Amino acid sequence: MKKPSGAAAYSRFLIYLVVIVLLNIAGITFFFRADLTSGKVYSLSEASRKVVSTLSEPLTVKVFFSGNLPAPYNNIERYLHDLLEEYAVAGNRYFNYRFYNVSGGEDDESLKNRELAASYGIQPVQIQNIEHDQVKFQEAYMGMVLIHGDIIQAIPAITSTDGLEYRITSTIMKMNNKISALLRLKDRISVKLILSSSLAVVGPYMNISGLPELPGKIEEIVNRLNEKNYGRLSFSYLDPTLNPADEKQAEHYEILRLGWNEFRDRTGKTIPAGKGYAGIVVEHGGNFETIELIKAIRLPLFGTQYQLADLSGLEKAINETAENVININEEIGYLADHGTLPIGGPPPMFDFTRKDSLSSLDKLLSEEYSIRRVRLKDEDIPDGLSTLIIAGPKEKFTDYELYRIDQFLMKGKNLAIFMDSFKEVSPGGQGMMSQFRRSFYMPLDTGLEKLLEHYGLTVKKSIVLDENSYRQQVPRRFGGGERIIYFAPIIKNEMINKDAAYLKNIKGLVILQASPVEINEKKIRDNGLRAVRLFSSSERSWEMKGRINLNPVLITPPTDKEEFRSLPMAYVVEGPFPSYFAGKPVPEKEEPEKEGGEGKKEKDRKESGVDMSAIRGERITIGKGRPGKIFLIGTSAILRDNVIDEEGKTPNAQFVMNVIDYLNGREDIAVMRSKTQKFNPLRDIDPAAKTAIKTANIVGLPAFVVIAGIIVWFRRTARKRRIQKMFGK
Repeated sequence: MKKPSGAAAYSRFLIYLVVIVLLNIAGITFFFRADLTSGKVYSLSEASRKVVSTLSEPLTVKVFFSGNLPAPYNNIERYLHDLLEEYAVAGNRYFNYRFYNVSGGEDDESLKNRELAASYGIQPVQIQNIEHDQVKFQEAYMGMVLIHGDIIQAIPAITSTDGLEYRITSTIMKMNNKISALLRLKDRISVKLILSSSLAVVGPYMNISGLPELPGKIEEIVNRLNEKNYGRLSFSYLDPTLNPADEKQAEHYEILRLGWNEFRDRTGKTIPAGKGYAGIVVEHGGNFETIELIKAIRLPLFGTQYQLADLSGLEKAINETAENVININEEIGYLADHGTLPIGGPPPMFDFTRKDSLSSLDKLLSEEYSIRRVRLKDEDIPDGLSTLIIAGPKEKFTDYELYRIDQFLMKGKNLAIFMDSFKEVSPGGQGMMSQFRRSFYMPLDTGLEKLLEHYGLTVKKSIVLDENSYRQQVPRRFGGGERIIYFAPIIKNEMINKDAAYLKNIKGLVILQASPVEINEKKIRDNGLRAVRLFSSSERSWEMKGRINLNPVLITPPTDKEEFRSLPMAYVVEGPFPSYFAGKPVPEKEEPEKEGGEGKKEKDRKESGVDMSAIRGERITIGKGRPGKIFLIGTSAILRDNVIDEEGKTPNAQFVMNVIDYLNGREDIAVMRSKTQKFNPLRDIDPAAKTAIKTANIVGLPAFVVIAGIIVWFRRTARKRRIQKMFGK
């Protein structure tokens, strides 16, 4: 073969060099990244692309991150940079971002950037760093701020990449909604400081100082917020001590009232008896919420202690409360009577351990929706609601109340029903023996059952028990070990319906005290409805019927294998539902009997001179509704604080929020929320397969290495013989 000349070799080298340079330029110019993860964890969701692609005004993201962070925090900045780059590509010219240098240097740029971060409410957080086998702590900036028009929203601490895209996208959506809501306002949002001047006298004795300067400071806070809220806030200061009308307003808003008797201080000075009010009211259009200004904390031994609210936190509280009163988020309803689980606020008497508290659910829902408490006993269901949540009702519904629920569904609205089949009844009596009496369970009949049965849904009067259940650690003083809680089935990945997009990233759930849910397939089919089973228990589950006793010690699996079967536990049914009241007289609302009864009514009619009994209205019942949705599960226990976490990261919390999003037409948001779900349990396999896999790992790998070595040795020996034979000739 002829050797190429020097000129040809140099030409080929130059061509290769030009190709390499062009490839690098193309790689820099064209942004491309392949996401090979199953849930597309590192790719922008369709919901995020839609949000930023519809921006009509510039949105700026300012990121404040310290450099040279230890693992695992050093990967967060890189991930955030890549994520924002994808946002910028999808948002075109309206989305831009910038990273600011806030490292520990004392140069002018770093100091200026740290001051800028502080002005947005971003402060350094403390992180753990392990150096030379020693645990150290250091402060680092790990926050960002989003600016859209006059609206500013900060994410002060980004300590994990989990759910980061969801936080950013939901913040952008909230900002868009807020801008639209503020620009539509005809009246300003009223921020009222109600503070009695009489409190300035007793403030020092309560370890509270600076009360006289408080009105000016809060007015400054409102003025700063006005710059970020299109000037839609107004501030007023009410002093109930000087003006009786202001005292009436304080009573109306149920502001904290403080009273004291005459006392003498250590110097012998007499402080006369008095009272005072302290609090902030944010009000618009009849909707108002209050903010605590002075917190009363009851401590054992020390009694009641008083603490003035942190002024730095008041700005955020006023801003968020203003968002709530103008309903910037879509409004959903929550049934607040008929014995449903209470939502919102701490339990009475500061009992934070009460098992039916739904404060975590309230927090998660409030971030996405405006919650409207609906009391069917006093009012109708407002027309503006898209979804009504009914969680664990215990009291009987009248036919009129069922009619309101039925007609709400007929309007194409949605119901999320978390229904209990049994009511836990605590034993009565007093004395030493009362503590040994266990609670018992009574079947519930609220009236919703006949409504659901008409739609083709039934919650059975039984409890699902499962061998694949949560295992509780028993304290050592009680013998130690594990105890299977059979009424807390673990729903594994293969039993969850992955055809529903909002469930495809949910890998497992824990369900408490649930009853099976069944559908009438004929009714579903005849009415043109579509039923989707969301998940079921395992094949090793059975039902507890009749007398319900949930004492784990007394529950044992059945000996008859035919009793084991998978049981459906949650359904979504959608389509045009038939009305339960079609062709029936409209139920009358039961009014409370007034004094005098029928005789009083007859007397009033005669005195008025008009016989109103001849005039009656005819209400039109919607017989066949527009397409709506019903979500039904046979338990309300999955909504409690001991199951749902405040941050919404657990599978149970994401499942509940995803279902609510789906009912409200936000399936893309639900998919985005749970795509970083890390709970991914292994599939169960039979013992023989486990033994085979274990044997293959322990014995198979060394055997494979030995066999491979023998094969290589034989091949080398054979090659050596061939060479010897070749040259031996």
